[in-house]
Amino acid sequence: MTGSRSFLPWPLLRQFTAGDVLGRGAAVRSRRTDDIVPRTTGADRVAHSVCPYCAVGCAQKVFVKDEKVVQIEGNPESPVNRGRLCPKGSASKNLVTSDLRQTKVRYRAPYATEWQDLELHTAMEMVADRVLKSRKDSWQDIDEHGRKVRRTMGIASLGGATLDNEENYLIKKLFTAMGAIQIENQARI
Repeated sequence: MTGSRSFLPWPLLRQFTAGDVLGRGAAVRSRRTDDIVPRTTGADRVAHSVCPYCAVGCAQKVFVKDEKVVQIEGNPESPVNRGRLCPKGSASKNLVTSDLRQTKVRYRAPYATEWQDLELHTAMEMVADRVLKSRKDSWQDIDEHGRKVRRTMGIASLGGATLDNEENYLIKKLFTAMGAIQIENQARI
């Protein structure tokens, strides 16, 4: 009930006294409802983006206030999703704003019981060393029938839906160039 307030405490009484028998008008509104404003109202700017989860490419409007994401919604101008987002897309704000988001490289050594923080450079070197060793140890130039195969069976890739199309494309190219043939994505399984 914008403007005047009713002294009747129950919406049902307000419905009948105000002539709003179906309960679709002002009789069922509360003060709290009247005070609610959309999260997007105070945004400084709107950035246009694409949902990062799957290959559909749903368009998103990212509302930013004080350089922080305050809301993410589907873009109604997109012919792909026409303003709708799946549950994962709707929750994509948590990708960048969640307090649970890991922002450091965490490592647990074999047989260790505790995680430790590593510098990104150190972690990347460890991964590179292990990939190169695995590729070297499992490299096959020729198969059991004498055919030239130039592959490794010691490396496989299982991608996830939190990667976007470009990342999946680059990962596929990288693993193929390394000679891996077991390259899969969770979206296909």
